[in-house]
Amino acid sequence: MTTNLALSIITLITFWISLTPILIKSEEGIDVFLPVSLNLTVSTDPSSISAASHDYGNITDENPGAVLCPSSAAQVARLLRFASGGFSYHGDSNSPSPGFKVAARGQGHSLRGQASAPGGIVVNMTCLAKAAKPAAVVVSADGTYADVAAGTMWVEVLEAVVERGVSPVTWTDYLYLSVGGTLSNAGIGGQTFRHGPQISNVHELDVITGKGEMMTCSPNLNPELFYGVLGGLGQFGIITRARIALDRAPTRVKWFRILYSDFSAFTRDQERLVSMANDLGVDFLEGQLMMSNGFVDTSFFPISDQIRVASLVNDHRIIYVLEVAKYYDTTALPIIDKVIDILSRTLGFIPGFMFIQEVPYFDFLNRVRIEEEKLRSLGLWEVPHPWLNMFVPRSQILDFHNGVIKNILLNQTSTSGVTLFYPTNRHKWNNRMSTMIPEGDVFYVIGFLQSAGGSHNWQELEKVNDKIIQYCDNSGIKIKEYLMHYTRKEDWVKHFGPKWDDFLRKKIMFDPKKLLSPGQDIFN
Repeated sequence: MTTNLALSIITLITFWISLTPILIKSEEGIDVFLPVSLNLTVSTDPSSISAASHDYGNITDENPGAVLCPSSAAQVARLLRFASGGFSYHGDSNSPSPGFKVAARGQGHSLRGQASAPGGIVVNMTCLAKAAKPAAVVVSADGTYADVAAGTMWVEVLEAVVERGVSPVTWTDYLYLSVGGTLSNAGIGGQTFRHGPQISNVHELDVITGKGEMMTCSPNLNPELFYGVLGGLGQFGIITRARIALDRAPTRVKWFRILYSDFSAFTRDQERLVSMANDLGVDFLEGQLMMSNGFVDTSFFPISDQIRVASLVNDHRIIYVLEVAKYYDTTALPIIDKVIDILSRTLGFIPGFMFIQEVPYFDFLNRVRIEEEKLRSLGLWEVPHPWLNMFVPRSQILDFHNGVIKNILLNQTSTSGVTLFYPTNRHKWNNRMSTMIPEGDVFYVIGFLQSAGGSHNWQELEKVNDKIIQYCDNSGIKIKEYLMHYTRKEDWVKHFGPKWDDFLRKKIMFDPKKLLSPGQDIFN
């Protein structure tokens, strides 16, 4: 009898301890309470906290209370269920929720702390990818899709699928980003005009909502969650798996950079190319601006032509670079010759300034990695990046060019970084998704990818960004910012426009305690 009583007491004590919250105190002095029974491994050491408090933008510094390195999606679900009050440790189902915020973090490539959780818990999604079974990337038997753990980098997806002779059809320019991260925004690049953004090429998702519910969703299963999460800035759930569409992978790429001095000819040719059919059309299209008051990167061009290109920029003050690519393999060589002929004969570029490289498909997609390594070697990678990205309606692109490029950027003492400038097709986007784009059949992707290194500080560059946005507002140019960070509710309401009420409704439905992605500053 005594033995049985003792065992009962021990069992009761053990049960009580498992339900009692323990204090997780980081060395930054931030407290988070978690029950032992959640069985979660969190880190509070200075190294983990520091890594989770910074991002690629290098402008914000927001310390979480702890970092979770989950080994399963179930652990993330338990965390969110507890945070939302769905897991009671007092035996009282009406006890208040702990209230700490939760943010998923992939590669930390956000710009203004969007993946931060000040005082809360950051979920390290790379841990989930490493623990994925049987693998982080699983290609279907017929090669038409891949199931991918959301913490996987796109370069890892590429490495896994090309072995099977298949590939996703649309990419970001930089591949060392997480799948979940780009799908929470849009995922855009030079293939978007033909195949749409990455969010338009997803068949199915596994998502953990802000209530801790593990849900599979698709256009036919839980469609509100599916379309809300894609481009939803992490507000409705944490993506843990994505089923990505695949197609046959090419092996080689003809890569062109074609120079223009006339803006009208540049945009006319860009718009014609994005409207062409697949066979004789290009597979990739972007554009850049080379300005005399900035660094003129001539590394793509033959050494014998680099001085000639630099002189051209100096003479005209601004040169427009059309960047296109055609994919092929040994069976498509005749088509490649026809494409080169069409580009040579029909485009209005400066005679003698079409340059071509031939590279493997993998190397083309991974081309920005070379630039990264170069900048890292110079100590110019981990610097503040006050980037400004936006979509501009085609109907207003001339006004934008004259007011912003000519009257603002070219009048700066100097500029830094890369300026992207290229059109894409609206019909390749699904309006049911959360991402906002301008009206009109065609709109332009504009990226002022500035780096605050050398003589530039980020506050000065930010003032230029503010001037650009103010000009657009004053001129009635109806831009939509991308990768934006607003701090006022009225700016978010304006951004989402007619979608705001639906966005708010989904927030109440899937994350009623407003726990997820607090760094976006939408519902704080």
